[in-house]
Amino acid sequence: MILHLMRAIFLLVVLSLTISFAYQQQVVEEGPEYITLYILIPVLAALVFILVDMFWRNKRLNVLSGLFFGLLAGLVVAYVLTTIVDMVSAIFPAVQNSPISQLVKAILAAAAVFLCVTIVMQTKDDFRFIVPYVEFTKQTKGSRPTLLDTSVIIDGRIADIVDTKILDSQLIVPRFVLSELQAIADSQDKLKRNRGRRGLDVLQTLQDNEKVDISILDVQVPSVQNVVEVDAKLVALAEHLGGRIMTNDYNLNKVAQLRNIDVINLNDLSNAIKPIVLPGETMGIKIIKPGEEVGQGVGYLDDGTMVVVDQGRDFVGQNVQIVVTSVLQTSAGRMIFGKKNG
Repeated sequence: MILHLMRAIFLLVVLSLTISFAYQQQVVEEGPEYITLYILIPVLAALVFILVDMFWRNKRLNVLSGLFFGLLAGLVVAYVLTTIVDMVSAIFPAVQNSPISQLVKAILAAAAVFLCVTIVMQTKDDFRFIVPYVEFTKQTKGSRPTLLDTSVIIDGRIADIVDTKILDSQLIVPRFVLSELQAIADSQDKLKRNRGRRGLDVLQTLQDNEKVDISILDVQVPSVQNVVEVDAKLVALAEHLGGRIMTNDYNLNKVAQLRNIDVINLNDLSNAIKPIVLPGETMGIKIIKPGEEVGQGVGYLDDGTMVVVDQGRDFVGQNVQIVVTSVLQTSAGRMIFGKKNG
């Protein structure tokens, strides 16, 4: 609504300016056809601008600002070059006001503007820290962005971690990760479809959470666009941005580490905050089901840690006291082994 109002105001301003100019004494003396032209041409030009604005929906601020900066720099360079041409022409009076001199200045000015705009548009992503025309973004949290992959979004624990306020960096979901998530949500396989929809719900929860700064990033970096696989794209983008990757994918974890990219593995993080249990300690556990070995019973702690109890098969459904004998820690989780106390 506001955009339509601004377009209408712009058209009215152009119309009022052209009418006020068209009815000046000098224009009226030229004849009524000139009055019509002076009004019609600017109004049609304004309508063209409005139509371009309406149909060019996917505007990118960094592209527009880069175009503006390149145009501005090109005009400055063009002014300097034409001044030099005028100084040289003054030495040779025969060519000072000749058409050749004017043509040279026009070509140099056009070339300067063209080169400055193209150079800026091709290199704008390399000047993130100095030149303000690249990205007019709000002040983001943290110094290094964290890129989320599909597995960590579907996992869902990231939403709970955000609520703890432990993350102070900006979270970035690349557009190709979102596309992969949408493809999973549209899968014919029911399990995959449910996982994809869960991931979209988690992403919506993160966007509604004021405790985190999250954004969807449209990537236009050649080193990323030239890669086909999503994991490889994510690694290339993290390398380009100098950011970290948050994932549960073991293979992506290893590939990123080989490229010297920091990785936050949610499984490792979950294991790191679990309470430490030492051999010889006693603890209470409810036996849920029989184990694979003879006489074993299996229970679980509140954090999901599996506890295997020797001589616990006969106590399924009961709470028992056990003595911890050993703890097995892996990236996939932790297992506690113990035997019934007494």
